Formats: sequence, C-alpha cells, structure tokens
Amino acid sequence: MKVIFITGTAGAGKSLLTSKIKEYYTKNSTFAITLNLDPGVGKLPYSPDVDVRDYVDLNSLMEQYELGSNGSLIMANDLIATKIDEIQTEIDTISPDYLLVDTPGQVELFAYRTSGPFFVKNLNAEEKVNLFLYDGTMISSPANFVSLSLLSTSIRLRLDLPTVNVLTKTDLIPDNLEKILEWSSNEYNLEDDVAKEVDGETLSLISDMLQSLNKNEFLDDLIPVSNVTGEGMVNLESALSRIINLGEEVED
Repeated sequence: MKVIFITGTAGAGKSLLTSKIKEYYTKNSTFAITLNLDPGVGKLPYSPDVDVRDYVDLNSLMEQYELGSNGSLIMANDLIATKIDEIQTEIDTISPDYLLVDTPGQVELFAYRTSGPFFVKNLNAEEKVNLFLYDGTMISSPANFVSLSLLSTSIRLRLDLPTVNVLTKTDLIPDNLEKILEWSSNEYNLEDDVAKEVDGETLSLISDMLQSLNKNEFLDDLIPVSNVTGEGMVNLESALSRIINLGEEVED
C-alpha cells in the first residue's frame, strides 16, 4: 500500500483534490481508498472509506470535557494518534493499492502537535508521500508566495516526507497563473519581483530566506491542478509515481 497525505491551509481544496485523485485512480483501474482524518469536518465531497469521525466524536468531547470548539478540535486531533491501531486494521482489511489521507483543515493541529507526525510515522505502508497545496487565490504577491513556500518547507520537515507542491484553484486565477508558475521555477525572477514589492529589513529577510530555501533545494516547481476541470491530474500522478512507484505511472 502506498499512502498519499494531502496537506495545506484551510480552504486550499484538500478534500476536493482527495476526491479527484481517487476518481483518477479508479478511472485507471487502480484500487484507491480515502481516509478522512478531520474529526471536525461537516460535509465532504466524497464518501470516506475510512473515517476518523467513527473513532473520535467531537460533540461528545465538547460535552464531556466542557470544551469550546477550538479546545475540542485540539483534543480530537490528539486522540487520533491513540486510534492508529484500529484505523490501521480497518485499512488493512480493505487492502488498497493507494490510501489517500485527507488531513485536518487546520494544518497546524496536524503538523505541529506531536500526534500528526506520530500518525504519519507509524502508519504502516510501503511508501509515503505528502502533497502540499498552495491555494492559488492566496498568492496575490511574491511575498505571499514566499510565505507559503516557507509553510510548505516547515510541513515537509515536520512530517519528514518527500513532498510534491501543488497549485490549486488554477481556474480562478487565469491572470496570475503564469506569473506564479514562473516564481516557482525561476528564483531570480521571484527575487526581482519581491524587490519591487518590499524594501529595507523586510527585503533583506525575505532574500535570506529564499537563499536558504534554494540552497537546500526546498523550492520546487508547482504542479498546477484544477479541481473543476481536472486539468493537471496527469502531471500530478506522474510526479507521485516518480516518488512512490519508481516512475511506473498509472496509464491515463
């Protein structure tokens, strides 16, 4: 079994992309299932094959411990780690080729508390990879792009997984798409555009951060994907295959 974790900021399109990846694999006769790991989600654009809400009840936690919404979410996310054996058993019973893990909307709860990295490390699988979603509608400037790149790097280091960076909502940013992709593939153009936007200590700080990201090869080309049209799914699957299938791609 190969595991694909889908991470990103709230509203970046994690759940929708999860559903689209499953549709893509299913269309190509590959057995993929979904794991919803968000105990606080209401509606999902897919029916989870395995659902953490079956193991952790947010409302019960709120009532039992007299917690507010934020406190109950924190406790619920921490409790996920204690349910890993039960979740693993359910997954193994299904025995898929791919497990698509739709992580909690609040990425900080999953990545920066110990429970998230524990779950990632201890979930049994042949290979694991992380998709980090850049919300295209959030990238309104080169400085915003750098901020998301730092977040992607931070999540990558916390989860200790090979990471593929994906640009979502491309159909909503037709005027900015080319420029954003240019920033991800050409560090010099990015630095030039940052210099046009900021100066002084801010410019110095951002320049130092960019140099560090480039030196350690943390800045990768973004793969643009539209959850609406499905455009970009072939390129995304190819990138995933290079990591978890040694280059053997699913036929489209």
